[in-house]
Amino acid sequence: MNLITGMRQAFFGPVVRLFFFWPIMLIGFDPLMFATAGVIGTVGGFWVHTEQIKKMPAWFEYIFNTPSHHRVHHGSNPEYIDKNYGNLLIIWDRLFGTFTPEQVKPIYGLTQNINSYNPIKIVLQDISVLIKELSAARSIGQVGVILFAPPGLKRAPADEG
Repeated sequence: MNLITGMRQAFFGPVVRLFFFWPIMLIGFDPLMFATAGVIGTVGGFWVHTEQIKKMPAWFEYIFNTPSHHRVHHGSNPEYIDKNYGNLLIIWDRLFGTFTPEQVKPIYGLTQNINSYNPIKIVLQDISVLIKELSAARSIGQVGVILFAPPGLKRAPADEG
C-alpha cells in the first residue's frame, strides 16, 4: 500500500461514470462540475494510500476516510471483505453498515489469484466471471443475487460435470 496506488484509476471508470452521469448533464448540470468533482475525489483519495499514518484524531476518523479505514478496504482478510467504500467521507459506511475499523493488519491482494500477466485478461476477469455466473443462473431470483448480493453469498450453481 503506497501513494502510487492512490493515483491509479479503474480501466472502465470513465465509461461507467459517463453512463451514470450523462442524464444529469442532459438536464443542465455543468459537465465541468463533474470533472472538478472527479479531480477532487482522486486527489482526496490519494493520501489514504499510505501505511505511514496510523491513526488520525477520533473526531476526524469518525467523519472522514483515513489511511486506517482505507487499509481495511484493500484488505483481503475475511472480516474486511466488502467494507469501507467511502472515498472522502466514512460516515456513509457507518450509515449503511459497511464500516469496519482496522483491528488486525490487512493482507493486501485478491481473494483468488487471477494467475495471468495478460492485461486484457486481468481487466476483463470480473466481467468474465459475471457472465459465467449469469449464464448458469436458473431463475430470476438467482440473477438478482448474482447482480446485487454482497460477495460470498451463494451464487449460480456450480457445474456438475
